[in-house]
Amino acid sequence: MADQSVNGDVVDKTESDVPLDRLGRPLGDLRISVTDRCNLRCRYCMPEAEYTWLPRADLLTFKEIDVLVDVFVSLGVDKIRLTGGEPLLRRDLPDLVEVLAQKSAVRDLAMTTNGVLLVKHAQALANAGLRRVTVSLDTLRPERFKTLAQRDHHQEVLDGIAEVSALGFVGTKIDTVVMRGTNDDELGNLIEFGRSVPAEVRFIEYMDVGGASGWNSDLVVSKAEMLRSLTDRYGAIEPLVRTAAPASRFRLPDGATFGIVSSTTEPFCSSCNRSRLTADGMWYRCLYALRGTNLREPLRSNASREELRSLVAGTWRARADQGAVIRSRKKDRGALASAEELKADPHLEMHTRGG
Repeated sequence: MADQSVNGDVVDKTESDVPLDRLGRPLGDLRISVTDRCNLRCRYCMPEAEYTWLPRADLLTFKEIDVLVDVFVSLGVDKIRLTGGEPLLRRDLPDLVEVLAQKSAVRDLAMTTNGVLLVKHAQALANAGLRRVTVSLDTLRPERFKTLAQRDHHQEVLDGIAEVSALGFVGTKIDTVVMRGTNDDELGNLIEFGRSVPAEVRFIEYMDVGGASGWNSDLVVSKAEMLRSLTDRYGAIEPLVRTAAPASRFRLPDGATFGIVSSTTEPFCSSCNRSRLTADGMWYRCLYALRGTNLREPLRSNASREELRSLVAGTWRARADQGAVIRSRKKDRGALASAEELKADPHLEMHTRGG
Protein backbone atom coordinates (compact mmCIF):
# COMPACT_ATOMS: atom_id res chain seq x y z
CA MET A 1 0.00 0.00 0.00
CA ALA A 2 1.04 3.62 -0.44
CA ASP A 3 3.62 5.20 1.85
CA GLN A 4 2.38 7.78 4.33
CA SER A 5 4.23 10.51 6.18
CA VAL A 6 3.87 11.04 9.92
CA ASN A 7 5.72 13.95 11.52
CA GLY A 8 7.97 14.02 8.50
CA ASP A 9 8.81 10.32 8.70
CA VAL A 10 7.82 7.83 6.04
CA VAL A 11 5.54 4.99 7.02
CA ASP A 12 5.19 1.97 4.76
CA LYS A 13 1.60 0.93 5.36
CA THR A 14 0.80 -2.71 4.67
CA GLU A 15 -2.34 -4.75 5.28
CA SER A 16 -0.80 -6.06 8.52
CA ASP A 17 -0.65 -2.48 9.83
CA VAL A 18 -4.45 -2.24 9.90
CA PRO A 19 -5.44 -3.24 13.44
CA LEU A 20 -8.54 -5.31 14.14
CA ASP A 21 -10.43 -5.06 17.40
CA ARG A 22 -11.52 -8.03 19.50
CA LEU A 23 -14.58 -8.52 17.29
CA GLY A 24 -12.56 -8.39 14.08
CA ARG A 25 -13.56 -4.85 13.14
CA PRO A 26 -10.91 -2.78 11.34
CA LEU A 27 -9.93 0.75 12.27
CA GLY A 28 -11.89 2.69 9.65
CA ASP A 29 -13.75 6.00 9.62
CA LEU A 30 -12.46 8.81 11.84
CA ARG A 31 -14.78 11.63 12.87
CA ILE A 32 -12.94 14.73 14.04
CA SER A 33 -14.73 17.30 16.15
CA VAL A 34 -13.04 20.66 15.63
CA THR A 35 -15.12 22.51 18.25
CA ASP A 36 -17.63 21.76 20.99
CA ARG A 37 -19.49 25.02 20.35
CA CYS A 38 -22.75 25.24 18.40
CA ASN A 39 -25.05 28.03 17.24
CA LEU A 40 -28.24 25.96 17.69
CA ARG A 41 -29.78 24.40 20.80
CA CYS A 42 -31.56 21.35 19.39
CA ARG A 43 -33.79 19.57 21.90
CA TYR A 44 -32.23 16.14 21.28
CA CYS A 45 -28.62 17.36 21.53
CA MET A 46 -28.12 20.69 23.32
CA PRO A 47 -31.36 21.60 25.08
CA GLU A 48 -29.80 23.43 28.04
CA ALA A 49 -29.26 27.18 28.31
CA GLU A 50 -25.69 26.90 29.63
CA TYR A 51 -22.84 24.45 29.06
CA THR A 52 -19.39 23.65 30.36
CA TRP A 53 -17.07 24.29 27.41
CA LEU A 54 -13.69 22.71 26.75
CA PRO A 55 -10.76 24.96 27.76
CA ARG A 56 -9.53 26.76 24.66
CA ALA A 57 -5.92 25.95 25.53
CA ASP A 58 -6.77 22.26 25.24
CA LEU A 59 -8.16 22.49 21.70
CA LEU A 60 -5.95 20.79 19.13
CA THR A 61 -4.26 23.07 16.63
CA PHE A 62 -4.63 22.29 12.96
CA LYS A 63 -1.03 21.08 12.94
CA GLU A 64 -1.78 18.69 15.79
CA ILE A 65 -4.86 17.40 13.98
CA ASP A 66 -2.72 16.94 10.87
CA VAL A 67 -0.21 14.84 12.81
CA LEU A 68 -2.89 12.65 14.36
CA VAL A 69 -4.64 12.17 11.02
CA ASP A 70 -1.36 10.90 9.57
CA VAL A 71 -1.10 8.44 12.46
CA PHE A 72 -4.62 7.15 11.83
CA VAL A 73 -4.12 7.03 8.06
CA SER A 74 -0.97 4.95 8.54
CA LEU A 75 -3.18 2.43 10.40
CA GLY A 76 -5.85 2.11 7.73
CA VAL A 77 -8.21 5.07 8.13
CA ASP A 78 -9.25 6.39 4.71
CA LYS A 79 -12.45 8.28 5.54
CA ILE A 80 -12.36 11.54 7.52
CA ARG A 81 -15.41 13.51 8.61
CA LEU A 82 -15.15 16.96 10.23
CA THR A 83 -17.81 17.55 12.86
CA GLY A 84 -18.56 19.58 15.97
CA GLY A 85 -20.48 21.06 17.71
CA GLU A 86 -20.85 23.11 14.60
CA PRO A 87 -17.55 22.85 12.68
CA LEU A 88 -18.05 26.11 10.79
CA LEU A 89 -17.65 27.97 14.09
CA ARG A 90 -13.96 26.96 14.07
CA ARG A 91 -11.97 29.88 12.71
CA ASP A 92 -10.10 29.30 9.44
CA LEU A 93 -11.55 25.81 8.97
CA PRO A 94 -10.83 25.87 5.20
CA ASP A 95 -7.10 25.88 6.11
CA LEU A 96 -7.53 22.47 7.77
CA VAL A 97 -9.64 21.20 4.90
CA GLU A 98 -6.90 22.15 2.44
CA VAL A 99 -4.30 20.18 4.40
CA LEU A 100 -6.49 17.08 4.71
CA ALA A 101 -7.68 17.24 1.09
CA GLN A 102 -4.09 16.86 -0.10
CA LYS A 103 -3.67 13.46 1.56
CA SER A 104 -4.03 10.95 -1.26
CA ALA A 105 -4.83 8.08 1.11
CA VAL A 106 -7.91 9.91 2.41
CA ARG A 107 -10.39 8.76 -0.21
CA ASP A 108 -13.38 10.46 1.39
CA LEU A 109 -13.23 13.82 3.16
CA ALA A 110 -16.59 15.14 4.31
CA MET A 111 -18.15 17.49 6.85
CA THR A 112 -21.33 17.37 8.94
CA THR A 113 -22.88 20.79 9.60
CA ASN A 114 -26.16 22.29 10.74
CA GLY A 115 -25.99 24.45 7.61
CA VAL A 116 -26.55 27.82 9.25
CA LEU A 117 -23.19 29.19 8.06
CA LEU A 118 -22.88 27.25 4.81
CA VAL A 119 -23.70 30.13 2.50
CA LYS A 120 -20.91 32.18 4.07
CA HIS A 121 -18.25 29.45 3.93
CA ALA A 122 -19.19 27.05 1.11
CA GLN A 123 -17.06 28.71 -1.57
CA ALA A 124 -13.94 28.76 0.62
CA LEU A 125 -14.50 25.12 1.57
CA ALA A 126 -14.88 24.16 -2.08
CA ASN A 127 -11.70 26.07 -2.98
CA ALA A 128 -9.90 24.16 -0.19
CA GLY A 129 -10.95 20.80 -1.61
CA LEU A 130 -14.10 19.79 0.23
CA ARG A 131 -16.60 18.11 -2.05
CA ARG A 132 -19.14 16.48 0.24
CA VAL A 133 -21.27 17.62 3.16
CA THR A 134 -24.03 16.26 5.34
CA VAL A 135 -26.51 18.86 6.56
CA SER A 136 -28.76 18.38 9.57
CA LEU A 137 -32.36 19.29 8.78
CA ASP A 138 -35.13 17.92 10.99
CA THR A 139 -38.10 19.70 9.47
CA LEU A 140 -39.25 21.65 6.44
CA ARG A 141 -41.48 23.85 8.58
CA PRO A 142 -39.92 27.09 9.89
CA GLU A 143 -42.03 27.15 13.05
CA ARG A 144 -41.07 23.58 13.91
CA PHE A 145 -37.43 24.35 13.27
CA LYS A 146 -37.57 27.24 15.71
CA THR A 147 -39.15 25.00 18.36
CA LEU A 148 -36.69 22.16 17.82
CA ALA A 149 -33.50 24.20 17.46
CA GLN A 150 -34.52 27.05 19.78
CA ARG A 151 -33.15 29.40 17.12
CA ASP A 152 -34.70 30.98 14.02
CA HIS A 153 -32.27 29.97 11.25
CA HIS A 154 -34.39 27.70 9.06
CA GLN A 155 -34.02 29.75 5.88
CA GLU A 156 -30.24 29.97 6.31
CA VAL A 157 -30.07 26.17 6.38
CA LEU A 158 -32.16 25.85 3.21
CA ASP A 159 -30.00 28.49 1.52
CA GLY A 160 -26.87 26.62 2.55
CA ILE A 161 -28.11 23.37 1.03
CA ALA A 162 -28.88 25.22 -2.21
CA GLU A 163 -25.41 26.81 -2.16
CA VAL A 164 -23.47 23.55 -1.99
CA SER A 165 -25.56 22.20 -4.84
CA ALA A 166 -24.79 25.27 -6.95
CA LEU A 167 -21.08 24.90 -6.21
CA GLY A 168 -21.01 21.31 -7.46
CA PHE A 169 -20.71 19.41 -4.18
CA VAL A 170 -21.58 15.74 -4.70
CA GLY A 171 -23.02 13.04 -2.47
CA THR A 172 -24.83 15.56 -0.28
CA LYS A 173 -26.82 14.01 2.54
CA ILE A 174 -29.49 15.38 4.83
CA ASP A 175 -29.67 14.00 8.37
CA THR A 176 -33.06 14.03 10.10
CA VAL A 177 -33.55 12.93 13.70
CA VAL A 178 -37.08 11.54 13.80
CA MET A 179 -39.11 12.09 16.99
CA ARG A 180 -42.64 10.89 17.57
CA GLY A 181 -45.18 13.69 17.64
CA THR A 182 -42.57 16.20 16.50
CA ASN A 183 -41.61 15.54 12.87
CA ASP A 184 -42.59 11.95 12.10
CA ASP A 185 -45.29 13.23 9.71
CA GLU A 186 -42.68 14.75 7.36
CA LEU A 187 -40.78 11.67 6.16
CA GLY A 188 -42.12 11.64 2.63
CA ASN A 189 -41.92 15.41 2.27
CA LEU A 190 -38.27 15.35 3.33
CA ILE A 191 -37.51 12.67 0.73
CA GLU A 192 -39.17 14.84 -1.91
CA PHE A 193 -37.14 17.84 -0.78
CA GLY A 194 -33.97 15.75 -0.97
CA ARG A 195 -34.90 14.67 -4.48
CA SER A 196 -35.15 18.32 -5.54
CA VAL A 197 -31.82 19.45 -4.07
CA PRO A 198 -30.47 16.78 -4.84
CA ALA A 199 -29.47 15.02 -1.62
CA GLU A 200 -30.09 11.65 0.00
CA VAL A 201 -32.06 11.87 3.23
CA ARG A 202 -31.02 9.73 6.19
CA PHE A 203 -33.60 9.31 8.94
CA ILE A 204 -32.02 8.76 12.36
CA GLU A 205 -33.81 7.04 15.22
CA TYR A 206 -33.85 9.23 18.33
CA MET A 207 -30.89 8.06 20.45
CA ASP A 208 -30.36 8.12 24.21
CA VAL A 209 -26.91 9.69 24.09
CA GLY A 210 -25.28 12.87 25.37
CA GLY A 211 -27.58 15.84 25.62
CA ALA A 212 -30.71 13.74 25.04
CA SER A 213 -31.29 13.89 28.80
CA GLY A 214 -35.05 13.95 28.22
CA TRP A 215 -34.97 10.80 26.10
CA ASN A 216 -37.59 8.12 26.53
CA SER A 217 -38.49 5.18 24.33
CA ASP A 218 -41.99 6.50 23.59
CA LEU A 219 -40.43 9.23 21.43
CA VAL A 220 -38.50 6.75 19.26
CA VAL A 221 -39.89 6.09 15.78
CA SER A 222 -38.35 2.78 14.78
CA LYS A 223 -36.91 1.85 11.42
CA ALA A 224 -39.80 -0.60 10.96
CA GLU A 225 -42.35 2.14 11.59
CA MET A 226 -40.65 4.50 9.16
CA LEU A 227 -40.63 1.84 6.45
CA ARG A 228 -44.33 1.10 6.98
CA SER A 229 -45.18 4.79 6.71
CA LEU A 230 -43.12 5.26 3.55
CA THR A 231 -44.49 2.07 2.00
CA ASP A 232 -48.01 3.40 2.49
CA ARG A 233 -47.01 6.50 0.51
CA TYR A 234 -44.73 5.08 -2.18
CA GLY A 235 -45.42 1.36 -2.49
CA ALA A 236 -42.90 -1.48 -2.26
CA ILE A 237 -39.48 -0.36 -0.99
CA GLU A 238 -36.33 -2.28 -1.94
CA PRO A 239 -33.53 -2.73 0.62
CA LEU A 240 -30.04 -2.15 -0.79
CA VAL A 241 -26.90 -4.08 0.14
CA ARG A 242 -25.69 -3.12 3.64
CA THR A 243 -22.16 -1.73 4.01
CA ALA A 244 -20.14 -0.59 7.04
CA ALA A 245 -21.89 2.78 6.78
CA PRO A 246 -24.26 3.60 9.66
CA ALA A 247 -27.36 3.83 7.46
CA SER A 248 -29.37 0.99 5.96
CA ARG A 249 -30.25 2.22 2.47
CA PHE A 250 -33.44 1.70 0.49
CA ARG A 251 -34.76 2.40 -2.99
CA LEU A 252 -38.25 3.65 -3.80
CA PRO A 253 -40.14 2.26 -6.83
CA ASP A 254 -39.15 5.31 -8.89
CA GLY A 255 -35.44 4.88 -8.07
CA ALA A 256 -34.99 7.52 -5.36
CA THR A 257 -32.92 6.35 -2.40
CA PHE A 258 -32.89 7.13 1.31
CA GLY A 259 -31.31 5.75 4.46
CA ILE A 260 -32.28 4.91 8.02
CA VAL A 261 -29.84 4.86 10.94
CA SER A 262 -31.41 2.42 13.40
CA SER A 263 -28.93 2.53 16.27
CA THR A 264 -31.70 2.43 18.87
CA THR A 265 -33.86 -0.49 17.75
CA GLU A 266 -31.54 -2.43 15.39
CA PRO A 267 -27.92 -1.73 16.43
CA PHE A 268 -25.18 -2.39 13.88
CA CYS A 269 -22.27 -2.65 16.31
CA SER A 270 -20.90 -5.81 14.67
CA SER A 271 -19.81 -3.83 11.60
CA CYS A 272 -19.03 -0.46 13.20
CA ASN A 273 -15.53 0.77 12.28
CA ARG A 274 -15.98 4.39 13.36
CA SER A 275 -14.16 6.28 16.07
CA ARG A 276 -14.25 9.88 17.21
CA LEU A 277 -11.59 12.44 18.08
CA THR A 278 -12.76 15.40 20.15
CA ALA A 279 -11.55 18.95 19.65
CA ASP A 280 -9.25 18.54 22.68
CA GLY A 281 -7.78 15.23 21.55
CA MET A 282 -9.84 12.62 23.40
CA TRP A 283 -10.36 9.52 21.28
CA TYR A 284 -13.59 7.50 21.63
CA ARG A 285 -14.17 4.11 20.04
CA CYS A 286 -17.93 4.08 20.62
CA LEU A 287 -20.64 6.73 20.65
CA TYR A 288 -21.84 5.33 23.98
CA ALA A 289 -18.39 5.07 25.56
CA LEU A 290 -18.06 6.70 28.96
CA ARG A 291 -14.26 7.00 28.72
CA GLY A 292 -11.84 7.87 25.96
CA THR A 293 -8.09 7.92 25.39
CA ASN A 294 -6.21 11.20 25.72
CA LEU A 295 -4.07 11.63 22.58
CA ARG A 296 -3.38 15.31 23.19
CA GLU A 297 -1.21 14.62 26.21
CA PRO A 298 1.34 12.33 24.53
CA LEU A 299 1.27 14.46 21.38
CA ARG A 300 2.18 17.59 23.35
CA SER A 301 4.78 15.63 25.30
CA ASN A 302 6.63 15.02 22.02
CA ALA A 303 5.73 11.34 21.70
CA SER A 304 7.41 9.78 18.71
CA ARG A 305 5.55 8.64 15.64
CA GLU A 306 5.89 5.01 16.66
CA GLU A 307 4.67 5.73 20.19
CA LEU A 308 1.52 7.40 18.86
CA ARG A 309 0.91 4.61 16.36
CA SER A 310 1.42 1.96 19.03
CA LEU A 311 -0.96 3.71 21.39
CA VAL A 312 -3.70 3.98 18.76
CA ALA A 313 -3.22 0.47 17.38
CA GLY A 314 -3.01 -1.17 20.79
CA THR A 315 -6.07 0.66 22.07
CA TRP A 316 -8.07 -0.31 19.00
CA ARG A 317 -7.04 -3.97 19.27
CA ALA A 318 -8.36 -4.01 22.84
CA ARG A 319 -11.73 -2.58 21.71
CA ALA A 320 -14.80 -4.68 22.40
CA ASP A 321 -17.37 -1.87 22.41
CA GLN A 322 -20.96 -2.67 21.50
CA GLY A 323 -22.60 0.28 23.20
CA ALA A 324 -25.83 0.34 21.20
CA VAL A 325 -26.36 -3.41 21.61
CA ILE A 326 -25.79 -3.25 25.35
CA ARG A 327 -28.14 -0.29 25.69
CA SER A 328 -30.84 -2.06 23.66
CA ARG A 329 -30.88 -4.91 26.21
CA LYS A 330 -31.58 -2.67 29.19
CA LYS A 331 -35.07 -3.16 30.58
CA ASP A 332 -35.07 0.17 32.40
CA ARG A 333 -33.51 2.11 29.55
CA GLY A 334 -33.44 5.86 29.97
CA ALA A 335 -31.08 8.66 28.93
CA LEU A 336 -27.38 7.76 28.98
CA ALA A 337 -26.55 10.70 31.26
CA SER A 338 -28.42 13.25 33.32
CA ALA A 339 -28.02 17.00 32.85
CA GLU A 340 -25.98 17.11 36.06
CA GLU A 341 -23.63 14.37 34.84
CA LEU A 342 -23.16 16.17 31.54
CA LYS A 343 -22.19 19.39 33.27
CA ALA A 344 -19.65 17.49 35.39
CA ASP A 345 -18.10 15.78 32.34
CA PRO A 346 -18.60 17.66 29.05
CA HIS A 347 -16.93 14.81 27.15
CA LEU A 348 -20.18 12.87 27.53
CA GLU A 349 -21.90 15.44 25.32
CA MET A 350 -22.50 14.55 21.68
CA HIS A 351 -21.67 18.12 20.68
CA THR A 352 -18.22 17.50 22.22
CA ARG A 353 -17.39 14.14 20.69
CA GLY A 354 -19.24 14.51 17.39
CA GLY A 355 -22.31 12.41 16.57
